[in-house]
Formats: sequence, structure tokens, C-alpha cells
Amino acid sequence: MKIERIVLRQLRMPLVHFFETSFSRTYERDIIIVEVLSEGLSGWGEITAGEHPFYNEEWTAAAWLIAHDYVAPRLIGRDIAHATEVDALSLHIRGHNMARGGVEAAVWDLQARRNGTPLWKEIGGGARNEIPCGVSIGIQDSVEQLIEKIELELAAAINESR
Repeated sequence: MKIERIVLRQLRMPLVHFFETSFSRTYERDIIIVEVLSEGLSGWGEITAGEHPFYNEEWTAAAWLIAHDYVAPRLIGRDIAHATEVDALSLHIRGHNMARGGVEAAVWDLQARRNGTPLWKEIGGGARNEIPCGVSIGIQDSVEQLIEKIELELAAAINESR
């Protein structure tokens, strides 16, 4: 598949409830959505970096520059036989795994759409029926509010398991 174009879109998404860590309180997320186009198809990915370099060394503004100025130019115009090739094309960029990974995810999605395969199957998934995961609640204004959030999440987990 020949990578014809890569489009980055930055959106601000308000959170239903603030999320607080020891670094700051967040009321909205600044998200980068990646679209990779080839042969009339689009593949989609997301760069999941935070708004500031507090959680790790990546943040949205830097991730945009890395994806736009370094990753995309190494892919646009290339004929890629398989999505596994994307990592090698950007591996010399030190760090910035979220920026590189968001673009690579879009190429995997593009490949799955091109092959008419669900993405989970394209990436080799399917060995499990469930994926263990959790929720991060963050710091709350009071102990009571924290307990309320915990109870809400526990109830949701119980209802989901039924």
C-alpha cells in the first residue's frame, strides 16, 4: 500500500469529570488523531500523549511536531508491503513512542481495512476473550467523593461482568 497522505487533527475534548494527579487537575484532553490515506481508504490512530511533560517525556505539542516533521515525511510516498515496516522507518527517532505509535496504529488500521479484516485480528489478537484492565480515578476533593467514585466504578464493573 502506498502511503499517499497523513493528516493530523488536534481536538480538545472536555472530560465528564476532572482528573487530578499530584501534577495538576485536568478538565479537558488535548488529543491528536492521525489519519493515513492510501488507495481511497483511511486508517485511524491516536497519539495519547498528555498535555504536559509531567507523566513522561512526551506531550501533545511535541508529539505533533515529531509526527508531522519526522514520522510522516518518512512514510509519505512509500510503498509499504506490511504495517510492521513502519517501526523500522521511524526507529532512529529516539523516544517519542506515543507519536511514532499513533502513526503506526493508523497504518495498522489502514492495512486491516484494505484486507477487510478486523483490526484485532490483523494485529494478531484473539487469544483472549477478555482483557484485564482497570480504571484510574485520580485525586478527589474529599475522601467522601473518592469513596463515591470507587463505589460507582465497582458497580459498573459488577454490572459489566453479568
